[in-house]
Amino acid sequence: MSVLRRISSRTRRVLQSANRSFNTLPEPSPPLSHGIHVLYCPDSVGIVATISECIASKGGNILEADVFVPQNKNVFYSRSEFVFDPIKWPRTQMNEDILKLSKKYNAIRSVVRVPSIDPKYKIAVLASKQDHCLVDLLLAWQDGKLPIDISSVISNHDRLPNSHVMRLLERHEIPYHYLSTCKEDKREDEILQLVQDTDFLVLARYMQVLSKSFLNRYAKDIINIHHGLLPSFKGGNPCRQAFYAGVKLIGATSHFVTEELDCGPIIEQMVERVSHKDNLLSFVQKSENLEKQCLLKALKSYCELRVLPYEDNRTVVF
Repeated sequence: MSVLRRISSRTRRVLQSANRSFNTLPEPSPPLSHGIHVLYCPDSVGIVATISECIASKGGNILEADVFVPQNKNVFYSRSEFVFDPIKWPRTQMNEDILKLSKKYNAIRSVVRVPSIDPKYKIAVLASKQDHCLVDLLLAWQDGKLPIDISSVISNHDRLPNSHVMRLLERHEIPYHYLSTCKEDKREDEILQLVQDTDFLVLARYMQVLSKSFLNRYAKDIINIHHGLLPSFKGGNPCRQAFYAGVKLIGATSHFVTEELDCGPIIEQMVERVSHKDNLLSFVQKSENLEKQCLLKALKSYCELRVLPYEDNRTVVF
């Protein structure tokens, strides 16, 4: 019995010691948030050090940093991804700190974004008859692949109520606005009313040219997608023209919309080889797939603050 009492006493001491150890375990660290900062400003000594110090002084840690300083241009571009404790560095304080940094270097553009805290980008999508880019964008949004909220879809093409697009929009309660257009009336005033509170617009194969007046009044970014067969194959059925011309390389281009048709700063481009083995159907399918992929990649880059203006008609894409 005395042996059993000694074992029991020893067991109690071990358990008490274990309990004390568990009670003294450190508190779990609060989850860190992910931030992105981009800067475009005149070049100067010490910018990278200042950005690093700004983030580190608040307990943040840079995970990834890209810098571009073009030769003989006297401009500086950077994009930094970092993690931070939102309790130690509140979002409003972050804005104030980044603003001080921006003023110090006379920033042309300085943006900080915290995807888990900041609102999603509110966009409207303009589309015509072709569905492939619109459907792909809606599915990407549905799957949470883009930090966007689609406020409406606007089209100059009337879709049937039981069509795939309309069922998808109805399921997610996204309004569809059919605005019939003609050469004399592009319905731009009505479009402008529908999109005035959006952050940017997406043209998902919208086959109408937006006027200079519309661009000036909207005054925010508009992202377009078109096939890469221009300028050789203009007008109707460019894929058919290119197919019968025997081209061996096709592509797609996503760019910002400017007054000059299809000549805005390029965000993304993709290409794919075709051959004599392709028929017209496979040729068109490859072209449409490129357009979908190219538009989605461009939107993802834009939302992740990877795209910055460079010179008059170019972009830096980190």
